[in-house]
Amino acid sequence: MIRIHTALLLPIIACGLAAAAVDEVRIDSGSVKGVVYKGVVAFKGIPFAAPPTRQNRWRAPQPVAPWKDVRPAAEYGSDCMQLPFPGDAAPLGVKPAEDCLYMNVWAPVERTSGELPVMVWIYGGGFVNGGSSPAVYDGSHFAQRGIVFVSFNYRVGRFGFFAHPALTKEDPNALLGNYTFLDQIAALKWVRSNIARFGGDPRNVTLFGESAGGASVLTMMTSPLSRGLFHKAIIESGGGRNLLGPMRRIHESAPKLPSGEAAGISFAEKAGIKGEDAAALAALRALPAERVVDGLNMASMGNPTYSGPMLDGKIVVESTEQSMLAGHFMKIPVIAGANSSDIGFSFAKNMDEVFAGFGGNHEKAEAAYNPRKSTEFRKIGMLVAMDRMMIEPARFVLRTVAAAGLPAYEYRFSYVAESMRERWQGAPHATEIPFVFDTVAARYGENLGSQDEATAKAAIAYWAAFAKTGNPDVEGHPHWPRHTAKDDELLNFTMSGPVAEQDAWKERLDLTEAAAQAH
Repeated sequence: MIRIHTALLLPIIACGLAAAAVDEVRIDSGSVKGVVYKGVVAFKGIPFAAPPTRQNRWRAPQPVAPWKDVRPAAEYGSDCMQLPFPGDAAPLGVKPAEDCLYMNVWAPVERTSGELPVMVWIYGGGFVNGGSSPAVYDGSHFAQRGIVFVSFNYRVGRFGFFAHPALTKEDPNALLGNYTFLDQIAALKWVRSNIARFGGDPRNVTLFGESAGGASVLTMMTSPLSRGLFHKAIIESGGGRNLLGPMRRIHESAPKLPSGEAAGISFAEKAGIKGEDAAALAALRALPAERVVDGLNMASMGNPTYSGPMLDGKIVVESTEQSMLAGHFMKIPVIAGANSSDIGFSFAKNMDEVFAGFGGNHEKAEAAYNPRKSTEFRKIGMLVAMDRMMIEPARFVLRTVAAAGLPAYEYRFSYVAESMRERWQGAPHATEIPFVFDTVAARYGENLGSQDEATAKAAIAYWAAFAKTGNPDVEGHPHWPRHTAKDDELLNFTMSGPVAEQDAWKERLDLTEAAAQAH
């Protein structure tokens, strides 16, 4: 299945040219030809489903049409249709389009079919932005460490989450609403069927993602439709509790929470489309892609015409928190954590509102979060919100996994790039990604420091070790202890390097946990 063109490869490597020889692999739908560079072969833009356009808009991923000739796989396919978010830490490398269900694979040139560990990446972006093409998501450095690395695109925004009575009437038995998650499941099934041809072991797949990608990993861990498709998980700033309140349902509205279909009707009416019949659905599917986006991105997510992820009874049966508490999750090794200045949304108007959610622990919480009696309620509120949204939920997931007798490892990413230390007091949301991928040169360019490079080498080493064995420990770096509720230990990526320590935030996280349990 694998053919390496050695006669072309050796002289090109010797000359140090950027473009190189090709590697040709036969997959289920046809042959693809990748590009070799620095001991890695990259295959980009491989379709894993039919274009989700026209009649396939708001349908589960459909089978890809086979091809006869060898398909070039040197360039990324289009990222999924969206309005890019200004200032995104991972700007898209290609233009978005609705035809976007493409896969990318990086593998070592020297490999044997079906033996290497596999890592599959799910990007973040609030489920309304993001793609696989950003330079910081390049999988080359994982492949150089003996891993077959996979990334893929999934539909975002209203293309990824949409419900309407006309869709339900078209096929009441169809998998409806959560097309984002159906894309992710389809990608994992593609990996299971094809990854051995690239040298990967379909029995040793680690799924990982950040932010909405981390939340997606949790959804894949708890969905009945994705069981057995991967074997280890890494959740970076992906939450784990009901972060923004209860999830809406597709068909049934609740007080102050309209159904997904209600949101879809609102969008259709805004677009000038009324009715719930086949003609209305045809008109919705005929809308230009830009009209479906309709200004939606991370700056405008709180939109009554957008549903976001929904409870549908088949793909998403219950919230992540409910699934974890009920034991309805894949019993696999897990890494989870968040950053030292991660994201948190606070709408408190004063200090009393900041601590109102702690109930009888109000005074203890105030002492833990505001020992210096600061009057900056917005700053303290964001700290409380960060713990509630990201830090404590990661610990909750790991405690649940550990209580089931499974390997669980917690991290905190506190490292700040040398060039950003005057601007950032801690590590903001998503800033760990270029360190995990060892793509810090792409992120920081001429401002890259030697300490940045060292931290990146340590981070990718831990992630790669976990993918290989289920244990992130790696020779030459500090031991990463397993997480238990008793010891509350984690690995902290500090300014002076990784340090295994007891969580210094335990007191405030215990208070956050108590508040979460009370609600």
